Amino acid sequence: MNAVISQRWWKEAVVYQIYPRSFMDGNGDGTGDIPGIIERLDYLKDLGVDVLWLCPIFPSPNDDNGYDISDYQGILSDFGTMADFDNLLEQAHQRGLRILLDLVVNHSSDEHPWFTESRSSKDNPKRDWYIWRDGKPNGAPPNNWASIFSGPAWEYDDASGQYFLHLFSRKQPDLNWENAEMRQAVYQMVRWWLDKGVDGFRIDAITHIRKEPGFPDLPNPKHLAAVPSHEMHRNKDGILEYISDLCANTFAHYDVMTVGEANGVNVEQAADWVGEDQGRFNMLFQFEQLKLWGSDGNADLDLPKLKQTLTRWQKGLEGNGWNALFVENHDIPRITSTWGNTEQYWRESATAIALMYFMMQGTPFIYQGQELGMTNHPFTALDQFDDVAARNQIAEWRAEGRSDADMLADLLSSSRDNARTPMQWSSEFNAGFTIGKPWLAINPNHQWLNAEDQADDPNSVLNFYKAMIRMRRAEPTLVYGTYDLVLEDDAQVYAYTRSGEEDAFVVLCNLSDADWHGDLGVATPAETGLCLSNYADAAEQPADRLRPWEARLYRL
Repeated sequence: MNAVISQRWWKEAVVYQIYPRSFMDGNGDGTGDIPGIIERLDYLKDLGVDVLWLCPIFPSPNDDNGYDISDYQGILSDFGTMADFDNLLEQAHQRGLRILLDLVVNHSSDEHPWFTESRSSKDNPKRDWYIWRDGKPNGAPPNNWASIFSGPAWEYDDASGQYFLHLFSRKQPDLNWENAEMRQAVYQMVRWWLDKGVDGFRIDAITHIRKEPGFPDLPNPKHLAAVPSHEMHRNKDGILEYISDLCANTFAHYDVMTVGEANGVNVEQAADWVGEDQGRFNMLFQFEQLKLWGSDGNADLDLPKLKQTLTRWQKGLEGNGWNALFVENHDIPRITSTWGNTEQYWRESATAIALMYFMMQGTPFIYQGQELGMTNHPFTALDQFDDVAARNQIAEWRAEGRSDADMLADLLSSSRDNARTPMQWSSEFNAGFTIGKPWLAINPNHQWLNAEDQADDPNSVLNFYKAMIRMRRAEPTLVYGTYDLVLEDDAQVYAYTRSGEEDAFVVLCNLSDADWHGDLGVATPAETGLCLSNYADAAEQPADRLRPWEARLYRL
């Protein structure tokens, strides 16, 4: 077994991400809620997961579906009450399930009392809890930075005569992490939740909390109205001081799981964030693999590049850190639609992609519906899109004169709404999600793609996920063993070994529509060593031949 420093519960766990608005509606109003989650806890326990990560459940105007928080210590009424949450926490813990919350502290809502006070006057004690600046002499914003959600990153406030910074929506003003009082208020809030019994946090957009000192303009040779500004606020020098202060004042005093959303952190820097001797986060969501999706969501899978990227992170953190493994979340389209083949090999591609990432060294994350092979939604009109990023993009494109048909074609493959359509529980009305009008359109393929039907099908995507989880739980080598890539340059097959002190496994995944035959580069596994496959007759087939989207796990 390799030199991983410690064995911890959060390394052995499997995490299931819940988008509460779309998971299960418990009261029939068309919006998922906490009672709905409680109703489905036995499903999650049966699936075999250990940790439930809830996207934000706090009070919010919902400009960005809850990532604009107006009260860090409350529950959005759409989702229920604090009593409902306490019941969820108790019911989950009784089943051995832990609860992870989303910690959103790069910004708050502009309706948060902190910001209401901050904008009330220039001399308010909380003025410096946010980032306010005078405009340029001509009245223009303080600099030419663009928001991540498009448009300028500054909003003018008529009442106080200054601009405030918002790296995301204009209703998401950035908190000023240079202000020690603001930081202490955040830490007090975090400890409040931890004392209540939550088991950790996924920390949203945390690499943006440090901004380039002086807020300089960016070069603008194209004369843009606002210039993409990631380099001015993503993983800037000095940010680790903030992270250390956050962790020392909160997480370090509890046995909890912490996952940082780490856009802009490369593998050479990752040990500073998750190294076991650093006392910071447990693991990171790294974004390098997301670049392979393509900006339009239509990227063909460049498998050699994917192997290079994931292997760099596997080996880069080996023995001194931990990876968060994922292929889907609430911010990206469905992976089977993006990389798989939903027409000819829907089940095979959904399961092959699953095995490819799931058996690497790290903690696997499953996004709701991923375990069913849910696909992108066939939206037919622009007004069906809900996401703020999509709405802003549509406004920009309209200003550029693009046709509705062109805009729709782009959004069909790239919109975050693809991941946010309601969970497909059954073939019944509204997919069993709600008896009311669903807040977002339900994919019509729920009539054949749903949890109820898959539960009874031994060859379903759902039962393949259950088998993967059981296999990983039973074999410590599949958690802690050393990862080594094989078939490095092969454009069809992702293959790697996991090696422990006494045993080893090889994962073989043909991520293409074509048959494959080749030299595995490792000792050819015997058919008797087959542990898992997504083709029913795989045990009868030679190990060096794979059919389209065939995936196998062998014990060597």
